[in-house]
Amino acid sequence: MNIVILDSVTANPGDLSWDFLKKYGTLTIYDRSPVNTICERAKDADIVILNKTPMSRETVEKLPRLKMIALLATGYNIIDCDACDKQGISVVNIPSYSASAVAQQTFAFILEYANRIGLHSDSVLSGEWASYPDFCYQLAPLRELLDKTIGIIGFGKIGRRVAEIAKAFEMKVLVHTAHPEKYKDEDYDFVDRDSLLAASDIVTIHCPLTPETEKMVNRDFISKMKDGAFLVNTSRGGELDEEAVKEALDSGKLSGAGVDVLSVEPPVPENPLFHTKNIYITPHIAWASYDTRVRLMKILEENVKAFCEGNPVNVVNHPHK
Repeated sequence: MNIVILDSVTANPGDLSWDFLKKYGTLTIYDRSPVNTICERAKDADIVILNKTPMSRETVEKLPRLKMIALLATGYNIIDCDACDKQGISVVNIPSYSASAVAQQTFAFILEYANRIGLHSDSVLSGEWASYPDFCYQLAPLRELLDKTIGIIGFGKIGRRVAEIAKAFEMKVLVHTAHPEKYKDEDYDFVDRDSLLAASDIVTIHCPLTPETEKMVNRDFISKMKDGAFLVNTSRGGELDEEAVKEALDSGKLSGAGVDVLSVEPPVPENPLFHTKNIYITPHIAWASYDTRVRLMKILEENVKAFCEGNPVNVVNHPHK
């Protein structure tokens, strides 16, 4: 087996080893692969491993030797799965490895919004507290999460973990999901989307990017939200109409937002979310802690091993053999 990693650096910036893959074949590693290099680098590969390097129909059709694409991620919208089906290429992902980490990042945004730790710490370290006449001061409104309502859109493993954490903060939890009948025994309030938006102090998105969810958070969506609500997106950047979110932040319809993902990554300087107020943006890092990436590597090895043994797991497409 020839194994080629097309974009190793995000999943492994150097603190982990790829040597475990050498027992399954000859290994070639590239830090990054611009689109115009993919076919040349992958032409002799039986297995291609990638994170965000796209595999279009045109690319897949030029790789007749390819048998498996192993994702270093859960989402697979960058792969043309129909083309892979026709070529007999199995596409395998890594499900559920980062649920706790992404839920943690979701609450990192919420807690920063509620407590404004960074703002006040910077103020203290710059000398403002030392020169202040009183024993304490506030530079922005502080918020308690107790009894606030959080609306969770999407109830996969990440959405469920967010709900569990919210319960620990004694928040009221509302959930909207496409299939509420699957959760009839759950101790959460499952509601329609409009009801969730109208009642929630915080709305957090945990859906896959599909044609139905693309730009889901648009002007109409935001108009139905509670005035002054806080928006969190740790899912996919394409689910936000970023211009609509900017307008809502500018006007105060939204009191803040926290996003770990943008519609184009890396972003262009003109992204509207860079030119508004009361927003926190992190560079798609919710999944990227060391512990989470160790788990990712373990599941990747399980995927490669199972495929080499003829019993592939975590296959997300329907390859025609």
